[in-house]
Amino acid sequence: MSKPIVAIVGRPNVGKSTFFNKVVGRKISITENRPGVTRDRITADTEWRGRPFTLIDTGGIELKSDDTMWRQIAVQAQVAIETADVILFFTDSKEGLTSSDYDVADLLRKCGKPVVLVVNKVDDYSPEKLFEFYSLGLDEPFPVSAEHSRGIGDVLDKASEFFERRETEEDGSLKIAVVGKPNAGKSSLVNRLLGQERSIVTPIAGTTRDAVDTRFERGGKAYTLIDTAGIRRKRSVEDDVEYYSVLRAFDAVRRADVALLVVDAGEGLTEQDVKIAGYVHEQGKPIVLVMNKWDTIEKDTYTVQKFEEKLKEDLKFMDYFKSIYISAKTGQRTEKILALAEEAYAHAGARIPTGELNDLLSGAMRVSEPPSYNGRRMKLYYASQVAVHPPLFALVVNDETLLHFSYKRYLENVIRNACDFSGTPIRIQVRDKKDDD
Repeated sequence: MSKPIVAIVGRPNVGKSTFFNKVVGRKISITENRPGVTRDRITADTEWRGRPFTLIDTGGIELKSDDTMWRQIAVQAQVAIETADVILFFTDSKEGLTSSDYDVADLLRKCGKPVVLVVNKVDDYSPEKLFEFYSLGLDEPFPVSAEHSRGIGDVLDKASEFFERRETEEDGSLKIAVVGKPNAGKSSLVNRLLGQERSIVTPIAGTTRDAVDTRFERGGKAYTLIDTAGIRRKRSVEDDVEYYSVLRAFDAVRRADVALLVVDAGEGLTEQDVKIAGYVHEQGKPIVLVMNKWDTIEKDTYTVQKFEEKLKEDLKFMDYFKSIYISAKTGQRTEKILALAEEAYAHAGARIPTGELNDLLSGAMRVSEPPSYNGRRMKLYYASQVAVHPPLFALVVNDETLLHFSYKRYLENVIRNACDFSGTPIRIQVRDKKDDD
């Protein structure tokens, strides 16, 4: 499921940051009783009733101020509004409605997003305290005391009604996130795969600002391509819109079934490409490394082999990746990409029967015993595959602290040699027998 984005907006000093801190359970936003304290957007991943979401705290909006700082804060808040799936509009019951509240309400009515009206600082609730807030024209106001943690659950219940569910099972399509650095050719590749000019293609880095889903069918199979903004290093993300584009790109990886990491073959694999690949790996997603602009590379008989060796060296932590060398511009080998994505996804769903797995690992441990520590050696009692997408293997042992990282990697290689898990990460979870009883 995609992780929805909830933005907290409102004029200054209405308690947005206090609410944010209460929901995420730790003091991230600075809360002081003066306007303008929260100048930048602050985000945190959290959940409500088992449903994860990303919460954004924004600076107070003063739309009609000529002050440079307030104008910048307003820009950041407006970007948050454009990016959010749900907006929490905060007002102050003690101060009542102000002209700034009406200005923000006018802005929110035009944005087309679900808005939950929150009346904060209601310490002693009575219905008449909410009457004037109906004049904002934003449906029922929710009374809250963020400082005393009252009414927060009601607000989150209402917000969660708008959370969009994006599960693969709903439409049966294979969801493929196209990610990578700016200007690597992602949009060109998407257009080539779709056979139409759906994404704007220019040589200017950062043209695609948001994640865009496009569903299509090919050869009787359904796919959804998620074309995302280029992901830069954090220090390169100076523009507010680009900041949220990166947020959406990472979210696209989380909700995808497979990730295509598009790399400019002329530049080779950069440090930022490795970081993006690492994020895909951490999320447990199958990956296809798409070396684009292959038509610009001078080649000989061993060019691909040399590239592959370099990729394996740079991506030692995930040398299971699948790779393909293409030109989105000329169409060279692009017709093979969907089949590779299908294959990587199928491998992520593969299972090894329990009996076969136990025989396999027991045999591997006889061939190469685990190292001993202080005269003790790890003993395997039982193994089973407990999940797919990604494949997860549970090992029950005498003492999990005896399993060294290098030996865990050895066991992973044994599993990979026995079953084709190319293209997908696998996980090995170890627990002590006493914990399993």
